[in-house]
Amino acid sequence: MSARARPAAPAGGLRRPGALRRPPSSRERGYTLLEVIVAFALLAMAMTLLLGTLSGATRQVRWSSDAGRAALYAQSLMDQVGVGQPLKPGQRSGEFENGRYRWTLGVAQWRDPAPASSQPVDPNALRLFEVQLAVEWGEGGGGRRLLLRTLRSAAASNEVQF
Repeated sequence: MSARARPAAPAGGLRRPGALRRPPSSRERGYTLLEVIVAFALLAMAMTLLLGTLSGATRQVRWSSDAGRAALYAQSLMDQVGVGQPLKPGQRSGEFENGRYRWTLGVAQWRDPAPASSQPVDPNALRLFEVQLAVEWGEGGGGRRLLLRTLRSAAASNEVQF
């Protein structure tokens, strides 16, 4: 037997807590509270950026769709100007899709900004008319507007036929 004696186990065979305990290895350690809080903060920031990007993309897609539809309606209306019935100078308005898109069409005789020449003008010559179409959509003051302008020629008569 050796001179060193081993400590005797307490009665009942139980050891006191902490006695001869090994320090936990790095694999047995869990996450600290600070690490968990930082991870959640990073996740929250990433989700905020992602949701902001998605909502911005959705808004752009909706705006693009509305602008595309307005352009199609405007082009269709401009193609119909004076077809089937004579169009007189003046204004008229209407709407598409139960008021979602509103339009105003104006026709006026075009005036040349250059000074008039002293040469005689043929009374039977074609005349130019300015056609202006405004299509608006959206609610309230934040609405959008598409403006198309063109010149059309017409016979010199009381009624303008395009």
